[in-house]
Amino acid sequence: MLPRLLRHPWMDDDIELFREQVRRYVGAELSPRLDGWRRQGYIPREVWRPFGRMGFLLPELDEAYGGAGASPAYQMVVQDELARAEVPANTGVHNLAAHYILDYGTEAQKQRWLPRLASGEMLAGIALTEPGCGSDLKALRTRARRDGDAYVIDGAKTFITNGFTANLLVVAVRTGDAGSRGVSLIVLETEDLPGFRVGRRLEKLGQHASDTAELFFDGVRVPADHLLGAQEGKGFVQLMSQLPYERLFLCVPAAAVIERAVELTLAYTQQRKAFGQTVFDFQNTRFKLAECATIAHVVRSFVNDCIQRLVDGSLDPEAAYMAKWWCTEQQGKVTDECLQLFGGYGYMVEYPIARLYADARIQRIYGGTSEIMKDLIARKLGA
Repeated sequence: MLPRLLRHPWMDDDIELFREQVRRYVGAELSPRLDGWRRQGYIPREVWRPFGRMGFLLPELDEAYGGAGASPAYQMVVQDELARAEVPANTGVHNLAAHYILDYGTEAQKQRWLPRLASGEMLAGIALTEPGCGSDLKALRTRARRDGDAYVIDGAKTFITNGFTANLLVVAVRTGDAGSRGVSLIVLETEDLPGFRVGRRLEKLGQHASDTAELFFDGVRVPADHLLGAQEGKGFVQLMSQLPYERLFLCVPAAAVIERAVELTLAYTQQRKAFGQTVFDFQNTRFKLAECATIAHVVRSFVNDCIQRLVDGSLDPEAAYMAKWWCTEQQGKVTDECLQLFGGYGYMVEYPIARLYADARIQRIYGGTSEIMKDLIARKLGA
């Protein structure tokens, strides 16, 4: 049993009831189908419609936009429960795309897209990364040129989560000169959109139920009023402003997976026999699990504090950077240590610990690599 955590103000009785509702739904409706989704390489978009009807997709949106007007902590609880059940981050990306529209869109754009995103009628993706530029968004080359009352988009994107299943994309494009001031965000409704093409679904080390795809734009025409916000050149600022929230989105699953790994390993070592005793009876096992349980406690405490600061409106970027790199690094460390205690069985994909280990590796890469997080923290230290 993990140590009892400090109860933060955001952890009220209502949110615990909501957590239980999400957990029951995920256990009954999503978990039994995960093996099939892993084999096919994606979760069908239709799966998220009943999830949306239950109020689980975007509970933090105002009622006018299809949400419940709940605190952002409710969304973090959803991500926590999905991660515990090994459901990949499709809804996390969907949520982030919705928040770009919520925070920077015109009222007409919010009314057009947010209710459909909250209900699950639309599934969203964010198309940022290009074959020639990863974290350096200032160097992106996908271009949108104004042509009357439309934009014409040409270029390519890669590593796009929900790229295969999404029917709405927030796309980073170049509308001006080189550098950050020439970047804009444009929203695309992709169904039957001439010139838009989904390329390969990319095979990954982990997260096999989450589709990741290449996207191609060949003279794609979209209405000019699909530019996110009122003017061009705001895309880089819009992207940067969302990063603390985005990074917290990666810390919550890290905490959930660490706890799940410790629970699985404790149960396994207590029943697995070796040399006349359980694996747990070996001092090395107990010491390793003590270390992992301590990490789980510290990570969860850090994450809960960050959620409280998000709710209070005081989550600063540096705390989010620290949480992102440290929590995801600990996720990798703990899943590795726990897999080792399973021995050869830990290498078998039928055992959840193997999947947790493989799925964890991307956490230190997407949303900003660990190295970039540390560089950002150091810049502030030297300011």
